[in-house]
Order: sequence, then structure tokens, then C-alpha cells
Amino acid sequence: MRILQLTHKFPYPLKDGGAIAVTYLARAYAALGHEVTLLSMNTSKHWFDVETLPADFNHYRAIHTVYVENHIRPVPALRNLLFSRKSYHVERFESEDFARKLAELLQSGSYDVVQLESIFLAPYLPVIRQYAPNAKAVLRAHNVEHEIWERVADNAHLLKKWYLNQITPRLKKYELEQINQCDLVVGITRRDVERFQQMGLERPATVCPIGLDCRDYRPDPSSFQNPLSLSFIGSLDWMPNQEGLRWFLDQIWTPLLAPAFPELSFHIAGRTAPAWIQTLNMERVIFHGEVPSAPDFINQHSVMVVPLLSGGGMRAKILEGMAVGKVALSTPLGMEGIDAQHGHDCLLAETPEEWLRAIQYCYDAGPGLAQMGAHARAFCEREFDNERLAGELVRKLSV
Repeated sequence: MRILQLTHKFPYPLKDGGAIAVTYLARAYAALGHEVTLLSMNTSKHWFDVETLPADFNHYRAIHTVYVENHIRPVPALRNLLFSRKSYHVERFESEDFARKLAELLQSGSYDVVQLESIFLAPYLPVIRQYAPNAKAVLRAHNVEHEIWERVADNAHLLKKWYLNQITPRLKKYELEQINQCDLVVGITRRDVERFQQMGLERPATVCPIGLDCRDYRPDPSSFQNPLSLSFIGSLDWMPNQEGLRWFLDQIWTPLLAPAFPELSFHIAGRTAPAWIQTLNMERVIFHGEVPSAPDFINQHSVMVVPLLSGGGMRAKILEGMAVGKVALSTPLGMEGIDAQHGHDCLLAETPEEWLRAIQYCYDAGPGLAQMGAHARAFCEREFDNERLAGELVRKLSV
């Protein structure tokens, strides 16, 4: 099978869930004998020097990139709000240069599948239909995008809430229109597919979770011998991560955890952090900035916290934490799509009081905490192997 994979951000380095989801599926396709070509936007917001790719990033037959200016800018955002009915979320990824390159590739090669990695590639469906009418147009929806922004709006201040409530319905309308223009919709979680169907999805749909190759992740159990410490890692320009981190610090760390556990430390890592995170001045809260290796960072701390209040899809960082045998402590929303067993493979907490009890459990567990980390690794190997998941998806693509 010949697959053309379209992305709205270059899928390297593997420091966010989107890059991990894209890369591990493409690797699995190649390992299963399929030919994969990448056409990626290389955006102003997340630009990457493709010349610095490591030698083992070799699963693509060919890699093509197109520069796209996609920074959120006040004047275009205001113009969109006042004079357009289009979704500004999507409009930022519309590019004539990208459309031309896509047409060129479709005319020069015969593809069985054109896979769009997120709804932000939907503006190019007409190009696919025009130049590759026999190819299967597949939307891999990493999230139900409008729901992320609805959840962010629920927790935003008044002005931001008002603005998001103006533009998010446009995204919802666009999302519904476009999912019914695809030949197959691939959701990251069962819940996301069911939500699309409730919205009015009439096209065929299936579920393909994010997969990993656990051989790339080496557990380091020594962290369980050290004083308990917590880690958080994620893209810090993503609003749900900022929102969850602020809530954790204000509602859980400062009033509850810091006073109750005087030796406990909290370590934060991630790129493109806003100023309020970079300048945190809180006792035993350490900001590390962008780290060279997410698994290495996670491996240094026995408990990985994921205090998400909004967002959608699946958290690849939780899978990475489980793959290196660490205890993931998350809200139920953060654990969406990962059916791990609370108290066996992971820990779940919702209210601040539940978070306090979960940390107390970690202190009381002793050697049992390392055992939970081992269970997490086994769960990840069993449920999220990238080649097995890709094989199941290929069977759906072949129908």
C-alpha cells in the first residue's frame, strides 16, 4: 500500500503527543511493508530544521515540507472574528503553497491512501479529490477539536471566554462538515468516535489509539529508591496544559501537598513555556525548560502527574511514562482512551482532596509503588504496541 501522510506540524522531535502519534504509526506502516511519503507543514510556530534529522528517522520513502506562517496574530484574528464566518483555528493552516505541493505529489505518484493527521488538513480535501480521485481520503482525528476549546472556555476569564464562545461554534460546524467528506474517520479513542457519531458522522469510522514501540523506552527503577518526587512534562504553549498546571499549583501543590510533604519536590519540563511558568518562584517547584529527552526526564521521578481539566484525544506522555515504568497520576479526563486500572496500573484523582490522598498512598506504598510502575509498563506493552495497532488499521484501510 502507498500512503501519503499529511501533517500540519513537522513530526519531530518527539516532544509532543502529535509528533509521537504521527511518527510511531508511520514507522509501523513501514515495518509492515507499506510505502509512506510525508508532506508536512513546517510552521513558523514550530519550525524544525529537517537537515538535522537523525539517521534512524528513515521510515519515510520521501519527506517534503512547506513553510507556513501560522502564528496567532491579533489583527488577522480580529478580522476573522468581525468579517468572516470561517474558523480561525483552521484558517491559520490554509496555504496556497501547501496546496500546490500536494497537487504536485498527487499528480506525480499513485497513492492508495492520503492520510490527514487532524482536522486542520481538511481544507485540502478538494485537492485530493481533484488529483487523486481513486485514493482513500482518511482523516485521523487526534481530538474532537472543538471540545478542547469548549472546555478551555469553561475555565477561562470573562474576555477570553467570550472570544472562544464566538469562534468555537465555527470550528464545531466545520468539523462536522469535513468528517462527512472523508472516506474513513480514524479516532484516537472510542469516546471520540462516538462523539463524532453523535454530532452526525455518517461516514465509516474506526478507532486506532496512539501506539509506541516499548523497546525504545528503558525503565529505570532506581527513582523508586530516591525520595518521592513528581514530574510534569508537556507542550507548555498548549492551553489545556497551562490551565491544568496552574490549577495544580494553586489548588493542590501550594495549599495541600507542599505543607503536608516537606521533602516532596515537583519538576516541570516542556518547551515554549509562558513567562509565568518560566519565572515560577515556589519552594521545591523546579522548572527545567525544554529537556533533551522526555523519557529520560520522566525516568528521574517516580510519579508523573497529568492534572488536565480540558483537552481531548489521548495523552501520549502518559503512555511514555507508563512505558518507562513510572506511576501516572492523572485526572479521569487526562486518562481518556487509556483504560488502565486505578490502583493497579495507574492512579486517578479529581478533587484536590483526592490528589492529596493519592500522594499519601504513594508515600505509604513503599515497594508497591515500583510494582505499580511494572504493571504500567506491562499494560503499555500489551495494549499500545504500534505495529499491532497499525496492522489493525491497515485491515480497515484495505476494505
